[in-house]
Amino acid sequence: MDIGSKIIELRKEKSWSQAELADNISVSRVIIGKYERNDASPSIDIAKKMADAFGVSLDFLVGNGKNAHFNKKTLKIIEDIEALEPTTKDKLYFLVNAVIRDCKTQKAYAG
Repeated sequence: MDIGSKIIELRKEKSWSQAELADNISVSRVIIGKYERNDASPSIDIAKKMADAFGVSLDFLVGNGKNAHFNKKTLKIIEDIEALEPTTKDKLYFLVNAVIRDCKTQKAYAG
């Protein structure tokens, strides 16, 4: 997905108009329209402001990098897990794997 489409998608998720997004990141509404049409590309500084306003990572906004499909909330949880004691992490992984396994099983029998 190109950056313009991603901006539109994220803006609509927030129920923001182009003007509201523009106000949030201190640019004009006209430039937001250009970004959304891919007529212009945001600078790194503007893209970072935009990512922060949407609550996503810069990778997620531009769709590049190995973490591009993770939002900031997911990345924060991963960081928090990494900071846990090894035994606590093992318990958490056991629990998460059990939930994932159960969901996959339900999906297999439902379809």
